[in-house]
Amino acid sequence: MKEVAGYPDALTDKQFHYCPGCTHGIIHRIVAEVIDELDIREETIGVAPVGCSVLAYEYFNVDMHEASHGRAPAVATGIKRVHPDKFVFTYQGDGDLASIGTAEIVHAANRGELISTIFVNNAIYGMTGGQMAPTSLEGQKTTTSPFGRDVREAGHPIRMSEMLTQLDGAVYITRVSVHDPQHIKQAKKAIKKAFKIQLEGKGFALVEVLSTCPTNWGMKPSDSIEWLKNNMMETYPLGDLKTPEGVE
Repeated sequence: MKEVAGYPDALTDKQFHYCPGCTHGIIHRIVAEVIDELDIREETIGVAPVGCSVLAYEYFNVDMHEASHGRAPAVATGIKRVHPDKFVFTYQGDGDLASIGTAEIVHAANRGELISTIFVNNAIYGMTGGQMAPTSLEGQKTTTSPFGRDVREAGHPIRMSEMLTQLDGAVYITRVSVHDPQHIKQAKKAIKKAFKIQLEGKGFALVEVLSTCPTNWGMKPSDSIEWLKNNMMETYPLGDLKTPEGVE
C-alpha cells in the first residue's frame, strides 16, 4: 500500500509544549517535511534562541544548538563558517529577532551569510507573558500596552522583512502564513525555496511566518485565526518581497 502521509523523520516523538491553537507546531512540521524531502537531515544543524521555540531542540530530529536571546544568527554564522558543508537554519520569534536580536539578523543578512531563517511573527512576546513586541500592531493591547500600542510613545510596528530587503546580501525574503490549508502549502513551498537557496550557495534567505498566539491575545483559537487574517495581514501583507531567479 502506498503511503500518502506520515510522521516526518526530522521530528522527534516528543509532544509539543505549545498552547492550544498556537501554530508553532504547524511550522515545525512543515520545516521537518522540507528537511526530509530535501534529504538533508543528517547534514542539518538548527539554532533556536530564547522564546516559545526555546525547546525546539527537543522536537527537531537533527543536530540543534541553543543560542542566547537574539543571537541565533551570530551562532549560526559561526557554525556555517566552521562547517560549510552543513545545512544551517535558525528558528526565531519576533520578540527575539526583531528586538534584542535586531543587530544580529541585520548584519547576518547584510553579509549574505549562507544560512536560512524561519521568522515566526505573532506580534507579541509569547513566552514571557504577552508584553508588547516590536511587531505588535498599532492599538494592540498587551500586558505592557493595556490601552493599546500608541505609536507616539512606542513607535510603529517594525516590518523586518521589508527592512531586510534593502540589504544586498539578502537574496530571498518572503512573508507567509499558516492560518489555513492553502496558506500552509504556500508556506511550505517558501521554506523549501529558502532552503534550496542555501544549498545552492546563493546567499541569505528568510521566511517570515505569521502565527497566532491565542493565550496572550486572550482569544479562542478560532478567533485568533480570524484576528490574524483581519488585522495582522493588513500590517504584514503576504508575498515575496525579494526573490532570486532560477530557484523554485
